[in-house]
Amino acid sequence: MSRVQLALDVSDIDEAVDFYSKMFNAEPARRRPGYANFAIADPPLKLVLIEGPKGGTLNHLGVEVESADEVELAERRLDDSGLETTGVDDTACCWATKTETWVVGPDDQQWEWYVRTGDAEQFHNSVVSGDGEGCC
Repeated sequence: MSRVQLALDVSDIDEAVDFYSKMFNAEPARRRPGYANFAIADPPLKLVLIEGPKGGTLNHLGVEVESADEVELAERRLDDSGLETTGVDDTACCWATKTETWVVGPDDQQWEWYVRTGDAEQFHNSVVSGDGEGCC
């Protein structure tokens, strides 16, 4: 199963968590300082909230998949269709380790194709292996 990810910048993480918990009748799957994510079953959605000064804006979009093989397949499909990607990287970002690739939409929307592979003790992006051009 894959699901769409929506990552939002919010000005108050506690207020946003309260609102989205009520809206989707779900509690966050992960909470860290200035960060929360929800794994919502119905509708299938990965909702990520990132606290910061740009509250009310879109941070990035994504597609969460179940395996690194699916990330590799998406990377090849996107590349074969002529879209420029970052290449596949293993990263630590958003309190998780991931295998991911990124592509930018026509109006500069950042799209991440990824699989979460574990936990990380950091929020900011660092490439563990790959070509070093990952994004977060």
